[in-house]
Amino acid sequence: MADTGTSVSVATLSLLVFVLLAGVYLTSLNALWTLLLIIIIVTLSTQILRKLRRRDALTERRVCVLVLGDIGRSPRMQYHSLSLSKHGYNVTFVGYLGSTPHRDVSGDERIRIIPISEVRGIQVGPRVMTYVTKVILQSLQLFLVLLNMDLQSHILMQNPPGLPSMAVTWLVCALRGSQFTIDWHNYGYTIMALSHGPNHPIVWLAQWYERLFGRFSSHNLCVTNAMKDDLQINWNIKATTLYDKPPAIFTETPVELQHDLFMRLAKTHLQFQACGENAAEEMDRTAFTGRHASDLSVTLTSGRPALLISSTSWTEYEGFVTAGASLPSLVCVITGKGPQKEHYKKMIATLRFEHVKICTPWLEAEDYPVLLGSADLGVCLHKSSSGLDLPMKVVDMFGCCLPVCAIHFNCLHELVKHEENGLIFRDSQELAGQLKSLLQDFPGSQGRLAQFRRNLQAGGGQRWDQNWDQNVLPLLTGP
Repeated sequence: MADTGTSVSVATLSLLVFVLLAGVYLTSLNALWTLLLIIIIVTLSTQILRKLRRRDALTERRVCVLVLGDIGRSPRMQYHSLSLSKHGYNVTFVGYLGSTPHRDVSGDERIRIIPISEVRGIQVGPRVMTYVTKVILQSLQLFLVLLNMDLQSHILMQNPPGLPSMAVTWLVCALRGSQFTIDWHNYGYTIMALSHGPNHPIVWLAQWYERLFGRFSSHNLCVTNAMKDDLQINWNIKATTLYDKPPAIFTETPVELQHDLFMRLAKTHLQFQACGENAAEEMDRTAFTGRHASDLSVTLTSGRPALLISSTSWTEYEGFVTAGASLPSLVCVITGKGPQKEHYKKMIATLRFEHVKICTPWLEAEDYPVLLGSADLGVCLHKSSSGLDLPMKVVDMFGCCLPVCAIHFNCLHELVKHEENGLIFRDSQELAGQLKSLLQDFPGSQGRLAQFRRNLQAGGGQRWDQNWDQNVLPLLTGP
């Protein structure tokens, strides 16, 4: 139905364009032709709007979730889609299909993924020509995709990236009568400022663009109270704070599942393989866990290394152990993709450590929460370009009751409570000192690291589903 109805609308729109072009010529001839042209344009425009806004019995139960990026690397938008589906909404999920989405998303009958192509623009001539043509082609592609789908009651769009999706989505919502909701994860212009500088004209233009079209939205969500206040004070945009919260898949991992994951990783990564004289003979043992032959139970091994997620001050830590500090060996796992990972892989290749082992495994989406739930400590080096967003990686770690050392920035205190659920550092030397103090009693249960974990376990904390039901559902069901 959507394809047929929209095809008629597109045909009518084409006819309208033809009439306008003909009118340019005819209006120069006669005032009567001008009046006739106005009547035709008004008539055709009315027909187009009626067709675009034609609602059916299911319109109010349809929501489009849009991200002009990789769906598989957009966890918050995936969580939105799953929450919508749980409440009986039919979701059209639009974005790039680079990484594989979580199987709960791809296997949900109520969620339909519509992939869009990542446009490159003209690759010859000045860079500004490449950028302009890319924006134009992206705008046309996105406009046709949104126009060609069934009428949606709401379109929920991630920002950033918001160029050109913010303007295109607003236009489609205006034409079709859909509610336009922006989920502010950050400001796009502050990310552009990292490469162009804050005073570059394109950064000024991007800031003006976000402020202008942000005000055209029906509803706004944001990730911190600091961003909520900033939107209200500087741009007069009222937003609802929807903190990132871990879904139920992020929890402490039972030792049996830890063992299964470590056994699989040990096949391709030496860092997970068992060490010692009898390691080669013990086929069901890893560097961290072992299965007892007598009763087939799995336990954590004594003398195991500490498992740390993300990068850290490797050289300083190695120095502590070499100097005689009573610290465990470290296995550092760097997860994720992108240019930073390649940078770390090149750096790792040049390092020669005895007490620190580093690996960069590729993980299935389902294995990532299992790994976090198996770790002993997390490190986060995320620094916000705006100082107003929070690292989702830390949210996931806290869901697994995993204490964190995180680098300081303005609103980090909304998530990481220093000396309660983790520690905040400002430079590599401070981080190295924190690692030494946290791991000196490992794996004992009386040190600060164990206390932070107990604090996270006792705090429980709200999960994504409850948080979403409280803050987003009323926006969909309200007037």
